[in-house]
Amino acid sequence: MKQSHLFPLITLMLAATGCMQNSSPTTPQKQATAVLTTPWTSQVSQTLPWPEYPRPQMTRTDWLNLNGKWSYWGGSAAPSALNTPATAPSFPANPEQILVPFPPESYLSGIQRRQEINVWYKRTFTVPTTTAWSGKRVKLNFDAVDRDATVYVNGTKVGTHKGGYDAFSFDITPYLRAGSNDLVVGAYDTTDGNGPVGKQTPNPNGIFYTGTSGIWQTVWLEPVASANITRLEITPDVPNSRLKVIVHGSGINGQTVTATASTAGTTIGTATGTPETVFYVPVPSPHLWSPSDPFLYDLKIQLKSGSTVVDEVGSYFGMRSLTLSTTNGVTRPMLNGQFVFMHGPLDQGFWPDGIYTPPTDAAMKFDLEQTKALGFNMTRKHIKVEMQRWYYWADRLGLMVWQDMPNIWNSGDTATRTRYETELRELVDEHRNSPAIVTWVPFNEGWGAYNLASTATTVKGWDPSRWVNPHSGVNFAPGDAGNGDFLDLHSYPGPESPNPSATRVAVLGENGGFGVKIAGHMWDPNQTFAYQWYPDATSLTNAYVDLINRTRPLVYSKGLSADVYTEITDVEYELNGFWTYDRQLPKMDFARVKAANEALIQGLPYLQTGTNVSFLTSTPNVNRYMRNAAPLGTTEVVSGGSTDALKRETSFKVVSGLADNNCYSFESVSNPGNFMRHYNFRLQFNTNDNSAVFKNDATFCPRKALDGVGGISLESKNLPGYYIRHRASELWLDQLQNTTLFKQDASWNPMAAWWKSSVALPVNAYKSLRVTTPGFTNRYARHMNSLGYTEIVDAGSTTTLKQDATFKIVTGLADPTCYSFEARNFPGQFLRHADSRIRLDPNDNSTLFKNDATFCAHAGLNGQGVAFQSINFPNRYIRHYDSKLYITSSTEGNAWDNPNGFNDDVSWAIDNPWAP
Repeated sequence: MKQSHLFPLITLMLAATGCMQNSSPTTPQKQATAVLTTPWTSQVSQTLPWPEYPRPQMTRTDWLNLNGKWSYWGGSAAPSALNTPATAPSFPANPEQILVPFPPESYLSGIQRRQEINVWYKRTFTVPTTTAWSGKRVKLNFDAVDRDATVYVNGTKVGTHKGGYDAFSFDITPYLRAGSNDLVVGAYDTTDGNGPVGKQTPNPNGIFYTGTSGIWQTVWLEPVASANITRLEITPDVPNSRLKVIVHGSGINGQTVTATASTAGTTIGTATGTPETVFYVPVPSPHLWSPSDPFLYDLKIQLKSGSTVVDEVGSYFGMRSLTLSTTNGVTRPMLNGQFVFMHGPLDQGFWPDGIYTPPTDAAMKFDLEQTKALGFNMTRKHIKVEMQRWYYWADRLGLMVWQDMPNIWNSGDTATRTRYETELRELVDEHRNSPAIVTWVPFNEGWGAYNLASTATTVKGWDPSRWVNPHSGVNFAPGDAGNGDFLDLHSYPGPESPNPSATRVAVLGENGGFGVKIAGHMWDPNQTFAYQWYPDATSLTNAYVDLINRTRPLVYSKGLSADVYTEITDVEYELNGFWTYDRQLPKMDFARVKAANEALIQGLPYLQTGTNVSFLTSTPNVNRYMRNAAPLGTTEVVSGGSTDALKRETSFKVVSGLADNNCYSFESVSNPGNFMRHYNFRLQFNTNDNSAVFKNDATFCPRKALDGVGGISLESKNLPGYYIRHRASELWLDQLQNTTLFKQDASWNPMAAWWKSSVALPVNAYKSLRVTTPGFTNRYARHMNSLGYTEIVDAGSTTTLKQDATFKIVTGLADPTCYSFEARNFPGQFLRHADSRIRLDPNDNSTLFKNDATFCAHAGLNGQGVAFQSINFPNRYIRHYDSKLYITSSTEGNAWDNPNGFNDDVSWAIDNPWAP
């Protein structure tokens, strides 16, 4: 049974009283105006916002919440909060009022101003006089203040703290007086790159957003004994059925600690140790935590002097293991010993009403609930560290978390590096107990990244129990760290996959970024950004589902183990979300999104029609591919050095099932028009005679691999329960047998085809490409002013036009099994795609150019001529539209992606050259 964890409520009434001691200013305060409001904006309490207990994994019964209205003094008229005096500055008469914990940049704060830099807060509080507080030390806790904080109690400086993302505390007992106490907090924040800043910026635009300054998480008091617990380190040890525990404390002098694990009130394990040292709590037959079953145990920690309990905290933990293992020759991330494909959105944690601070706990939980409801099993917390309750909800809801470290920009400065490394350690220590966090991500792209390898090693040393992703986006400088657990590529729109190694898994750390504009729900309609735009929810959903479907084959053809889509919600100018920024409207068909996501995570097989595939055996130590041995089906060893003929014979074009569109048929690349079919239980390749018998015999339905490891099993359409399997190097259709060997022999890994074109073109021959769309068949592809167009060409056309409409077909610059098109009159210049247009550009020999200029040839989609498929965007083809040449698909949102006439427009006749 899933456990609930109740947090102390006894002091909330006291907290509400304490937060109302500042009177309203007599000078009118400028009214804040909301740009966008969320469903929770109106629910924010003006007396006690964020009343929830703020530290779920180390709870005490008694506490006092100091959120609410504080006096505020900020901007150029305020004193420096960097070089602070020994005593608190005097506030002006009738200061403004701010609603803590919302930052002054936010609407909910009541201030709504940017770049104040020096921000000052003041309020009064009274320490309760109940028994629970009597004779105790009083700790003042700040869950986060951005960025350099100074704290005064009753005019005296108590202490300072640097860092905008971690919690800190002061023992303020010596500074207290009876009755009312004054609390002043100063914060200095330039929102620059000299410390971890994430995506905050003084000048929001594109993918960078409004900054946060000062207090942005809960401020609170708690009573503690002189000897008290300050921090826990709890690490599940699943192989040994135990929990590793370290208890850190203050004022320790000979005390012991006892840890008791329980579930539903029943103790399941207990152990005693000493503070600051490792001890273990037994967890027999552990109930494992996972996204599908996020089971949590309760944990009680008692600090004892002899037999007397002097301090006690409550906590919880999840039992789960994270390892890497080689499965079917591919390095995979293993959760509890099983490969689980990780798929989730980028989550940046910004809000239109609270900026960095969600309006309420329910609002914060909403984003995680929606991530889960969309069928995801993980989320990447991107360039931000959240309040501790965010991780609590991820733990409870069952979402794996990749936790980014907020970046610096000035990484060449030694002091900035030191600050970054200190705050990175704080991040790990503060959140290491969350079972949801599975991966630490120190650096993103080229954003202040330095010393990648040594940083990854350091983080792994701090926390060996989790994966480390050293550099998300290795295709950005400074490149690949060469170590860590993940090799992470970014690709917009994607998908792509890096190659896993023997020690690292392949992940797609960012991709997608599809956007649509929804009037009335944009931060600024005049300034918007997306990686690719669509006109409406239907086309946006189509594009997303297509993206996920194209990701599915990469799991087995490339060894991809994780995928992150940008992103869960819109963020200010960036409109890539599943939800609008105000969380008011969904932007896609969520039922279709969920179905696509679950199919990817569950490993349901998918083959993209119109592309070629090669099928590799899944049976251990049998490295062979399906082959058309004319006419019989066999298997054969294939390598890069194999003949072109063998590569063609082991490559097959995927088409919709001849007898059922929900299944597949496989056309021979070496013998176009011949299809794989079963006959007397042997697999062979025969010409399609269009009979019902043939179509049924040549149709196979994809099933999840029978061995649980490979990518796909292929079940006969007309003989259910019979599967394609290899035995003695031959292909047979055999009835399912419940044996390990059969399941292995009937499982296949769909791989990138050895031969990617299904139509052979004459190499080093000049040809002209003619339109086959009815009514336009006298038009030809031509280049003009470095761009691709179509033009009517006939015998009377100019010499220049005839040359512009003639191209030399050459072996593909990026792949010898595809083709490139060199201009007749500009040798060395090739047709390539860039920003959706077809261009003519000189070959600069870059990998990008070669990929953009390589196209694989397939039978025309309208049954005529040839269709040219982009090698790096296999869902896109060269198309003529409005006399211009584009690279398009029928699912994108641009005018040239219109599905009407698509099959005709992407099909070309290969004619004799106008300029031989």
